[in-house]
Amino acid sequence: MKRLYGLIIVLSFGLLSSCYTLKNQAIPVDVKTINIQFFENNAPLVVNNLSQTFTEALKDRIRTQSRLSIVRNEGDVVMSGAIVGYQIAPVSIEATNNNTAPIADANKLSITVRVKCVYDKDKKDKNLNFEESMTRFANYRGDINSQEQNLIQEITKQLTEDIFNRAFSNW
Repeated sequence: MKRLYGLIIVLSFGLLSSCYTLKNQAIPVDVKTINIQFFENNAPLVVNNLSQTFTEALKDRIRTQSRLSIVRNEGDVVMSGAIVGYQIAPVSIEATNNNTAPIADANKLSITVRVKCVYDKDKKDKNLNFEESMTRFANYRGDINSQEQNLIQEITKQLTEDIFNRAFSNW
């Protein structure tokens, strides 16, 4: 009876593992290296460390979630781009007394990144190349100064996930 239960467990694991696919399954076998260029901050509203934070987060995402090696020279894939938007806008307005203007009860921080991903020009499949803008945001209440770096980290995580999925999972 114990053998039967053991066999059922082993078969269950086998079935479950066959249903799971890795995120980086779409990376061609002959692609081994990637050059991630510095994402310059060209947004009208500039935060000093945003370029460095974003570029390093993207490198870290690719380093930990794929088999690709990051190189400084020519890679099988070249990823470049810029931060083109950094905006703070009200999400909801709070009413005040008659003599004062309404104030924002909650705000939204949005970051937009323009990304270009080019696979080696000698490769046959050019369908993997792309160039597009991606935007993510986070809502917050209160003063931006005390929350800005945490919001940037949260939005950067979302953006790097979007870029990774677009580049390597054909999403």
